[in-house]
Amino acid sequence: MRRLADAGVESPLLDAQLLMAHAINGSRLGVIAHPERAMSVSEYEQYVEAINKRADRCPLAYILGHREFYGIDMIVGSGVLIPRQETELLVDECIARLRGKQNCIIADIGVGSGAIAVALAANIGDAKVYGTEISADALKVAQANIEKHGLSDQIVLLTGDFALPIIEADLLCDAIVSNPPYIPSKDIESLEPEVKFYEPLLALDGGEDGLSAYRRLYPECFGILEDGGFLMFEIGIGEADCVREIAENAGYGAIEVLCDLAGIERVVIAYK
Repeated sequence: MRRLADAGVESPLLDAQLLMAHAINGSRLGVIAHPERAMSVSEYEQYVEAINKRADRCPLAYILGHREFYGIDMIVGSGVLIPRQETELLVDECIARLRGKQNCIIADIGVGSGAIAVALAANIGDAKVYGTEISADALKVAQANIEKHGLSDQIVLLTGDFALPIIEADLLCDAIVSNPPYIPSKDIESLEPEVKFYEPLLALDGGEDGLSAYRRLYPECFGILEDGGFLMFEIGIGEADCVREIAENAGYGAIEVLCDLAGIERVVIAYK
């Protein structure tokens, strides 16, 4: 624990317990309840290796190989953005707005680990979800999560940039969701080491002002959205007004901005 604290890790005790549980293939509760349990040589070596990685600020989720999202255990690894709790708001709101709609078609633009797509498919039993992704590494992780949760009949992965695979497939969607890159380029350097040194820049860098993805996505998605359908995008801090303006200029209406549990404007919803 001291090694992690000295390295600036935010929750050194918790992380040390989780890494020990991972090394012994047990649970954090077991580690706490049975401090007398001796580790084998191989378990100890694995634990030390994990501690060293975490002290180098490698994200805990990458070391453990998984992260819970929307109550679902998701495989994660280098090459994909680690699912975050604030993104669960997007899933909540999408499910609520599609409740009662039969056989809906959803596009997840930039599917990453597949967390959003898996959460939506698992909670909307007859939905068809199309996930687009340009990163080969992310596609592998997303496919692994789809198979892990038995959702191969509901989720289809399409290789390509942003909404282009949906356009090429000539699909019309009831909902289009995305957690696009939205961090201004100049702010990347100020991020936590876990983020700036390990998570994929492609999933973080939103261009000079953080809005590049939205300027492309709103007009690009207009033709593949059913009348009455909606776009639902996660946004960065302070971006709501600009994103709303981009949506309005692209022809969308009934635009809503929703705040996450911390009171931060986090999701923009725009209807066609």
